Amino acid sequence: MKKITSFTINHDYLKRGMYISRIDGDVITYDIRMKMPNNPEGDYLEDNALHTLEHLFATYVRNTAFSDTIIYVGPMGCRTGFYFLTRDTLPGRDAIRLVQETLVFVKDFTGEIPGGTRQECGNYLAHDLEGAKKLAEEMLPVLENWTEAQLQYPKEVLA
Repeated sequence: MKKITSFTINHDYLKRGMYISRIDGDVITYDIRMKMPNNPEGDYLEDNALHTLEHLFATYVRNTAFSDTIIYVGPMGCRTGFYFLTRDTLPGRDAIRLVQETLVFVKDFTGEIPGGTRQECGNYLAHDLEGAKKLAEEMLPVLENWTEAQLQYPKEVLA
C-alpha cells in the first residue's frame, strides 16, 4: 500500500507549531502540532480537553468571515495536535491569524460548550473546558510570531 503523506514526516524532529501538511487541489491541510510527538514523559492532549477544544475551535472558525473557506477541524489520533482543513482562498497568513484568534477565544471562553448537550454530541459527558483553556494558553506563545515561511515543515522533518 502507498504510504500516506503524514506518515512520511519524521516525528522525532517535529516541533510544536503550525505547518502545511498537504495540498490537495484547492484544499490545504494544516498540521497544528500542540504537543511534541513521542514525548518520553507521555505529555499528550488529554481526551476530554481535546474534545472540548475541538468543539470550540470548529464553532469559532465557522463563525468568522472565513467560514466559507473552512472544511474541517479535528484532532489527530496520536493526540499531539489537530488537522485544520481550509480552501486555498484563505492565505497562509490569515490561517495563522485565525488559529491565533481561535486560541484566544478558547482561552477566554465562558459558558456552555457549543454542541455539548446529549442531543448534539455523541460523547457529551467527555468535556473539560478548563483543560481546553490550558491547552490554548500553552499554544498561544508558540504561534505568537509564527510566519508564512514557518508553515513549511523544517528540512530535518521531511523523511
